[in-house]
Amino acid sequence: MNAEFSTELLKNLMLQSVLLAAPFLGAAIVIGLLVSLFQAVSGINEQTLTFVPKALGIVLLLLLLMPWMIRNLVEFSTAVLEKLPQMVM
Repeated sequence: MNAEFSTELLKNLMLQSVLLAAPFLGAAIVIGLLVSLFQAVSGINEQTLTFVPKALGIVLLLLLLMPWMIRNLVEFSTAVLEKLPQMVM
């Protein structure tokens, strides 16, 4: 395995991880912003109010994006396994 091949593999791995994590991080930021805005307007400063909507939003998004995530992971794993003979040499 040469340096170019390993660099390309590492780049693809990091891109894949960012691609899979970005929707969840974005949803958590948007939900957190909306809850904070609601708390500022209503004057309710309950700590559990920030956790429950984020948890529900992430679970719903996970259920919605699960087929896409599995398809991406299977395609990436297949590509890595196909390149396995090149890694040995």
